[in-house]
Amino acid sequence: MNNFEQLGLNESLLLAIKDLGFENPSEVQQKAIPLLLENDIDIVALAQTGTGKTAAFGFPIIQKIDANNRGTQALILSPTRELCLQITNEIKNYSKYVKGLNTVAVYGGASIHDQARDVKRGAQIIVATPGRMQDMINRGLVNIENINYCVLDEADEMLNMGFYEDIRSILSHTPENKFTWLFSATMPQEVARIAKDFMKSPTEITVGHKNQGNTSVTHEFYIANARDRYAALKRLADANPDIFSVIFCRTKRDTQQVAEKLVEDGYNAAALHGDLSQAQRDGVMKSFRGRQIQMLVATDVAARGIDVDDVTHVINYQLPDEVETYTHRSGRTGRAGKTGTSMIIITKSELRKINQIERIMKNKFIEKPIPSGAEICETQLIHLANKIKNVEIDTEIDQYLPAINEVLADLSKEDVIKKLVSLEFNRFISYYKNSRDLTSQVSDRDRKSSNTIPTDGAVRYFINIGQKDDFDWMSLKDFLRDTLELGRDDLFKVDVKDGFSFFNTDAEHAEKVMSVLNGYEHNGRRINVEISKNDGGSNSRRRDHNGRGGSDRKPFERRGERNDRNDRGSRFDRGEKRSDSGNRRSTDRSRDDRAPRNERRTRISSDFSSSRRRS
Repeated sequence: MNNFEQLGLNESLLLAIKDLGFENPSEVQQKAIPLLLENDIDIVALAQTGTGKTAAFGFPIIQKIDANNRGTQALILSPTRELCLQITNEIKNYSKYVKGLNTVAVYGGASIHDQARDVKRGAQIIVATPGRMQDMINRGLVNIENINYCVLDEADEMLNMGFYEDIRSILSHTPENKFTWLFSATMPQEVARIAKDFMKSPTEITVGHKNQGNTSVTHEFYIANARDRYAALKRLADANPDIFSVIFCRTKRDTQQVAEKLVEDGYNAAALHGDLSQAQRDGVMKSFRGRQIQMLVATDVAARGIDVDDVTHVINYQLPDEVETYTHRSGRTGRAGKTGTSMIIITKSELRKINQIERIMKNKFIEKPIPSGAEICETQLIHLANKIKNVEIDTEIDQYLPAINEVLADLSKEDVIKKLVSLEFNRFISYYKNSRDLTSQVSDRDRKSSNTIPTDGAVRYFINIGQKDDFDWMSLKDFLRDTLELGRDDLFKVDVKDGFSFFNTDAEHAEKVMSVLNGYEHNGRRINVEISKNDGGSNSRRRDHNGRGGSDRKPFERRGERNDRNDRGSRFDRGEKRSDSGNRRSTDRSRDDRAPRNERRTRISSDFSSSRRRS
């Protein structure tokens, strides 16, 4: 079916489709729309983010709704406020020619009473986030006991964010004879569970295969030393002058720090994370959509619901824990039929993760070297030349040409070009001319070298901080635990010496320890961590150097209780607290460490050569 007319849509929807400029239905739309229009069934549809899932369930719902009945007939649940508003706006655009059809958005961060009033006036379709919907049900402000259709959009995301119990409770207030449509980008066990618990023999539609990424996205990875991660990020940005990107970090702290550094270095960047107020989030997203921000640094939770079609690159500053999360990250680019690039900055110790993602997504990742200074200079200069060539000439300048020609009379065309380029790039070229190679060499593409990190048992580490840095065993343990975001029992055998220390973790945390701590700065000192061949000399797993138990958990305290239960955002953004000593940023960078740029308005900057002497 190559056009929407063949899908069985009515005239009012076809008129709206024409106004929106849609030409041909996507694969998920071709598969889902006729099936949902012709049958009353439960359905599980698996398709990558950005493939048109909203229209795939939106068109059938609109066509099946009785616009003359003002009661609520359909409920659409989505994970975030941004996605909730996006779906609402799209449903309204699709139904613009359906007289009497009302769609209301129900989400947190806005007046619940205003939303309840809008629903009471008549809302055949409600689009809601689970938390606010549950709140409205508890207050008796909404009635969904007679709905015919329930859509779970981005179901994997809702479950990742901890909404399973809310969804279960919400669905308990809906009739058993309703039809449930579950749309998801991936099919983890949690989604299979919800399909089993709440659906009746659902029909499954799969575009591509389960957990596959968008085929219009190219996946690249770059290997760098942990201390060079930020410098590598800047080089990737400089090597792509027209970059319009989302940069993903694991924690709110890292997100804020990376964004601040980018702004300090002259890039148009901003942070998006859960600690921002709703007004701040709205302001950041407005600037991003308007391209005043070229580099949006975000956590996974905050970025859910971002729907900007022209994102050129997704940069994984740090890899997520779950492959499904990477799939969603890469889905921010390559949308609406366009191509995009997903870049990953990793250390040698993280190479095995690339293998895992490749195997699950069935996509080949391309290993590339971090761009050299010479390559970046050439790219930027050609970009400048093209900008000069394509600039639109303002005729108002004609009146000044005689004076300009008189000033430049003694210069040849070649001299004028050289001087113009030098005016823009003298300091930039000078900086990159002798810049070092940041690519961390790996001898075997098959990542055999990554096996040097143990995969089971306990791992003991050497770290170059100790009593001289004002640490004892307890304060070092707290610092490491908070910095690494580990549980109370995940660090043990902490032994603090004068200028260095040792500590242990289980092997499952080894990659995180090596990637997070190597290159980390503490009070202006760069941390170095190595795996020690010494096992610590004791068979007691939970004993520290002075014989005291390594577990400082209080009796009956559950590990999850120290997380903020109100932050439904999750495993990626948990554990944001850290010690004061671990939260200080180095403020003594010399002038030579600062990346040159042509005033703040120029977003081009070079990477720091801020390596400090290791102890």
